[in-house]
Amino acid sequence: MEKIKVGIIGTGFIGPTHIEAIRRLGFVEVIALAETSQEQAETKAAELGISLAYGDYREMLKNEEIQVVHNCTPNHVHFAINKDIILSGKHVISEKPLAMNSEESAELLALAKTKDVVHGVNFNYRQHASVQNLHAMISNGDLGKVNLVHGSYLQDWLLYETDFNWRLAPEVGGKSRAIADIGSHWCDTVQYVTGEKIVEVFADLATVIPVRKKAISGSNTFSAVNHEEQEYEDVAINTEDYASVLVRFEDGSRGVFTVSQVSAGRKNRLSFEIGASKSSVFWNQEEPEKLWIGHRDKPNEILLADPSLFSAEAKTAIHHPGGHNEGWPDALKNMMLNFYTFVREEKSLKTDKPNFATFEDGHLSMCITDAILESHQQQKWVKVKQEKEVYS
Repeated sequence: MEKIKVGIIGTGFIGPTHIEAIRRLGFVEVIALAETSQEQAETKAAELGISLAYGDYREMLKNEEIQVVHNCTPNHVHFAINKDIILSGKHVISEKPLAMNSEESAELLALAKTKDVVHGVNFNYRQHASVQNLHAMISNGDLGKVNLVHGSYLQDWLLYETDFNWRLAPEVGGKSRAIADIGSHWCDTVQYVTGEKIVEVFADLATVIPVRKKAISGSNTFSAVNHEEQEYEDVAINTEDYASVLVRFEDGSRGVFTVSQVSAGRKNRLSFEIGASKSSVFWNQEEPEKLWIGHRDKPNEILLADPSLFSAEAKTAIHHPGGHNEGWPDALKNMMLNFYTFVREEKSLKTDKPNFATFEDGHLSMCITDAILESHQQQKWVKVKQEKEVYS
C-alpha cells in the first residue's frame, strides 16, 4: 500500500516530535517541511532527513502529493495557516490553540466540516495508555458516579525572571498563557476521561513575575544558557504565570484545577484525581504507567500499565508488555496512529467517531479559555459559550 504523504509547517520544539511519531507508524511518510525562509527550511530539512523544503508554506500546499499537513507554528499564525490548509483540501493536524479566540476557532471548525477534511488537534495526554484505560473504566461504570475532579498542571520552566519565550508576548502567544498552554491540556484530558464537558468556570489568575529580563541575544525554549554571560532588557508581562479555576461539568459534578509555570521541581506534571461513588483514581503524567485506585472498605491499589490487565477498549493504546513503560512520545504516537488510521481507512468525521481530538475539541478548548479570562476579569461564574449551530 502506498504511504500517506505528509508536510510539516514549523520545526521548533514540537515539529520534530511530530515527525518522530509519524515515522514510527510505518505507513506514513514526511516528504516536505516549510519554514519562514528558504534557507532555514533547507537547513532543517537536511537535519531531519526530509527531501522537500519550502520557504513559504503556501507553496507547499500546492504540492498535490501531500495529503496531510501538520501546523506546528507559534500560536498567532495558527488561524491563518489552518484556514489555508483546509481551503487547499488537505487533512490537517494542528497544535493548540486552534486560533487566538473562539470566534476564529468556530470559523475553522465550520470550514473543516464544509470541506469534509479530517481535522485533528494535538491533545496528546488523552492518548496515554492508562488514560485510555481509565476512560473505559468510567464509561463502563467501574468507579460509579463521578462526583468531583481536582488536579493541576505544574511546570517550572518560567520560574526565574530571566526565563523568556515567545509565549510570553500576547501578540504572539495569545491573551492567555498558562491556561491556554497547559490548562487546555488538563481540561481536555479530564473531559475525555469523564465524558462530561466543562460548562461553567470561576477563575483567579496571577502574573507572578510582572517584569522579566529578556536576553538581548535570544535563546531557545528549554535551552541551557549561562545567564552570567547574557545581556538583558526588561519586558513587562501581562499574561498569567498561575491560575486556579473552579469548574462545573454538564452532569452537575464539580471540580477545581491549578496551573503554574513557576513551580520549582515540577517539570511537566499534569495530574488529576477523580472521586466517584465506588472508588477514587489518581493519575500523574510524570509517572504515566501508574494509576492509583482508592477504596474505602479494602486496601488501595496501584494498577501498572499492562495490556493483560486493561479493559478491552484500551488494549490498542498500549504496545508493550507490562513493565515496559510507555510515556509522552508514545502518547503522541497514539495520536498519530489513530489519526492516520482514520485517514487510511478513508473515514469521514461526518459519519465516523474518531479516537483523537478534533477541531470540535479545539474549539471547545478556546471557549473554555475565553470563559476563564472573562471570569477572572469580572470575578464571577461565567458559562462556557459554545455555539451550538457549529455542531449541527
